[in-house]
This record gives sequence, C-alpha cells and structure tokens, in this order.
Amino acid sequence: MRPRTRSTRTLRLTTAAATIGALLAIPLATAASAASPTVSVGNSPRAVAVNPSTNTVYVANSADNSVSVINGSTNTVTSTVSVGKSPFGVAVNPSTNTVDVANYFDNSVSVINGSTNTVTSTVSVGNSPRGVAVNPSTNT
Repeated sequence: MRPRTRSTRTLRLTTAAATIGALLAIPLATAASAASPTVSVGNSPRAVAVNPSTNTVYVANSADNSVSVINGSTNTVTSTVSVGKSPFGVAVNPSTNTVDVANYFDNSVSVINGSTNTVTSTVSVGNSPRGVAVNPSTNT
C-alpha cells in the first residue's frame, strides 16, 4: 500500500471561478480572468462554494477539519473556521448568509454564520456525508 500524501494547500481560483461561472452561466473567459490568483488554504481542500452576495469564497479543508474563508475582492484568506472531522462538502445560502459543511467522519453538518464566521450549530446526519446543498428560496 502506498503511503497517503496530502494534496496541495493552494486553491487555483481560476478553476473555482470556471466551475462557478459554468453554474451561474458566466462566460468562462470572464470567470477565469476575474479570479486567476492562487490562494493558500488548509490541507486537502475538497470543496468550494461562493456567496455571490458578499463575494466570499468558502473552501472545505478535509485534513485540517476547517473551512478557509476568502475575500473574493482581495483574494486573501480572512478567517479559518474549525468544523467537524473531514469536511467534504460546502454550500452557501446567500439569503441567510449561512454556510453548511458536510463533515464526513463526524456524520454531521456544521452551520456557519457568514457574518461572524463562527459555527452556530452542528446537526447530526446519516453516515459519511460527502455533499450538501441548500435552497435559498425555502432556506432548507
């Protein structure tokens, strides 16, 4: 068995922007050119989500049990939020400015207040959650 190595600690915002741009129907060239720097985040970044209302990017760092909060205007990490074990998925509700994080090894979802960057609650869920989604129309 090969030893496990940690993935890179940087997030190429071009890739995130292209993915997000595709989801929001923004032309690839516009999305990529708007966010091309590399930003250092925690170990094993697994997922990324953006709050378009606040221009804030959230990155789930699986090996660090944290979420990096990036100011999309300055491309700098403004906060690191501790969450459950091995966060694998992240979703933003721009209506409530909350961030939901699926914690794979904790069988939980952490809810982060996007204004204060603090965990406001942790909800037990089924085994090994890998993804999470929100409906900003119903706040569920």
